[in-house]
Amino acid sequence: MNKLAILEGLLFVVGDEGLTLDNICEIMVINKKEAQELLKQLKEEYNKENRGIRISFIGESFKLTTKQEHKEYYQKLISNKDSNTLSQSALETLAIIAYNQPITRMEIDELRGISSINMIRKLMAKDLIKISGKSSLPGKPNLYRTTSEFLDYFGLATINDLPDLPKNTQLSEDSQELFASIYKEK
Repeated sequence: MNKLAILEGLLFVVGDEGLTLDNICEIMVINKKEAQELLKQLKEEYNKENRGIRISFIGESFKLTTKQEHKEYYQKLISNKDSNTLSQSALETLAIIAYNQPITRMEIDELRGISSINMIRKLMAKDLIKISGKSSLPGKPNLYRTTSEFLDYFGLATINDLPDLPKNTQLSEDSQELFASIYKEK
């Protein structure tokens, strides 16, 4: 097993949350010295000119980030009209955040039923959401909320101008039967 590749994959999967040195040691079942050596090797690999990402130590965690010297290209991507439209997944994630803010990534994932880290990254890059603090839950996950750019994008004066969610939607008979069969009390 290539431990360097495993570490790279772990850093990619956790995204903005990052990993502490202790997290790396625990997950990979290695000591701190070995973890530091792997981080050093991976950092050296990413520091090469032909690489677009790097490892940064931010907020007590190691994270994959883009290189500062390529910033102008990332800004072009964000401001590009074609890439400025929101996909159905992005809109779904954004709606969950807007109606439940502040909310953690895990809570978003639970509501969507799928990992939302990439959507969160895209929405943050478009400045539609931001990290607004840390939850009191174990691990102190980030809390996300919408930004003033979100309000501008959707033409809202305040978050209170969001339309109300439907309260009493009637399930079809098939949906009710499925729900009853799956969630019967035992």
